[in-house]
Amino acid sequence: MEGRGRSVEDIFEDFKSRRAGIIKALTVDVEDFYRQCDPEKENLCLYGLLNEKWEVNLPVEEVPPELPEPVLGINFARDGMQEKDWLSLVAVHSDTWLLSLAFYFGARFAFDRTDRKRLFNMINELPTIFEIVNGSTKKPAKEKSSVSNNSGSKSKSSSKVRAPETQSRLPKALQPKDEEEGLEENDDDEHGEAMCGACGDNDGTDEFWICCDICEKWFHGKCVKITPARAEHIKQYKCPSCSSNKRAR
Repeated sequence: MEGRGRSVEDIFEDFKSRRAGIIKALTVDVEDFYRQCDPEKENLCLYGLLNEKWEVNLPVEEVPPELPEPVLGINFARDGMQEKDWLSLVAVHSDTWLLSLAFYFGARFAFDRTDRKRLFNMINELPTIFEIVNGSTKKPAKEKSSVSNNSGSKSKSSSKVRAPETQSRLPKALQPKDEEEGLEENDDDEHGEAMCGACGDNDGTDEFWICCDICEKWFHGKCVKITPARAEHIKQYKCPSCSSNKRAR
């Protein structure tokens, strides 16, 4: 993509080639992609290449980078989520990267308003990677219901994460905020005795915690490399120990 005078069609071909590579990683080559995203490695990125292939690699060291970079650290969330949810998370971040890259080139090659709009319309005619990975490319009319369903699942997932000083331990079913005070007091007592299943400490009351849905142990988010933002995408959290036990079987 070097040189000047690139057209909208050139940028669109670049977009399609990189997109094809990422789709291949998240669908056809998913086992190989999963294997390469080892959580024990450093921050990894998924790159779509111009030859319609993909690559999992470390981010470039140049700061600022010559081109917009994909989201980094995709490997850290791999074992803390259901595989389908993890792939969806990678897909939506890949969509974001491809759009940012396309409009970076649009700015670099001085596209005017008409060209930018035409580029967006060409891109918008294609289903997103997220839609392809989730199999939701057929009927856009159903988007409203899917949004409401997603918001429901998001609220449910938030029931197993907490900041200890403000939230009590909630059961698997979502509880309303105006629960009986007696139950809240009992749960607060339980939290006072809770210890992190990773480091064994019960301090850090002002930190983010998450509960494993399998063994029901609490963990500091920092101990299991889960942030509050990442936890919002987890429908069923499995701690590292439960994840490894499942794979061993």
